[in-house]
Amino acid sequence: MTRLMASMVFAATTAFSIAPAAAAEQCAARTDMVKALGEKFHENAAAVGMINPNVIVEVFVSERGTWTILATDTQGQSCVLSAGEGWQSAMTTAALPGI
Repeated sequence: MTRLMASMVFAATTAFSIAPAAAAEQCAARTDMVKALGEKFHENAAAVGMINPNVIVEVFVSERGTWTILATDTQGQSCVLSAGEGWQSAMTTAALPGI
């Protein structure tokens, strides 16, 4: 879990320090991002956490299993950190060795 959080902090830091031309493709106002995720992918907020006092991270998930992780700064600018398919909200611990 620590490795995941470290990766997310690095990704968020990187996302907010990307050159403006590259950032324009991955970043937009949070309201626009949330609207697009809902309309295009049917994703809704599933989790939220604070990376630091200036950035929060949110996970958006659809019933089909698509997911998107956004980082949003205090100015309302959101950037996509990652996206994918196959999201599972419940973990089956019996299937994992060593647990």
